[in-house]
Amino acid sequence: MHVTLRVAPGLPSFRGSTLFSAVRTALARASTDAFRVLQFSVQPDHLHLVVEADGSTVLSRGIQGFAIRAAKAVNRTLRRRGKVWADRFHAHVLRTPREVRNALVYVLNNFRKHVPGARGIDGRSSSPWFSGWGIRMKPPPGAPPVVAPRTWLARVGWLRGGRIHLDESPRSSRDR
Repeated sequence: MHVTLRVAPGLPSFRGSTLFSAVRTALARASTDAFRVLQFSVQPDHLHLVVEADGSTVLSRGIQGFAIRAAKAVNRTLRRRGKVWADRFHAHVLRTPREVRNALVYVLNNFRKHVPGARGIDGRSSSPWFSGWGIRMKPPPGAPPVVAPRTWLARVGWLRGGRIHLDESPRSSRDR
């Protein structure tokens, strides 16, 4: 699934060091045996996730659990109370290898839509730990904030379309 969560208006950018650290920690703790965060991208006012869940109830509870954990961390960091998420999450089921590959490109390289001229990998995403790049890269030391996929589509099926090049950009809605 490709999941999008929008940040409530008035909050600072989630890409800032302090808030990103809080959100990344919440993402690292979100995965369970039945709900898995595979990839993510943190943007100033929204998050994109690629997740696997063992059913729709598990998906809802997994996202809710993450959203609550992240909201508490953000509010604690900002020394505030109140709403962190603008609305409910939006989820799109990924059914084909092409859809999974497109979602991975969209999530991992989403910063290119928001930062004109951006190149390389996005340090505010799970890109440094992604093993499907067209070039071999060594992941950063320490435990990754994401887990390995279990489904065929997310593990190997998407590779039918080829590994992802660092310079690939998400398609805009005009290109679809």
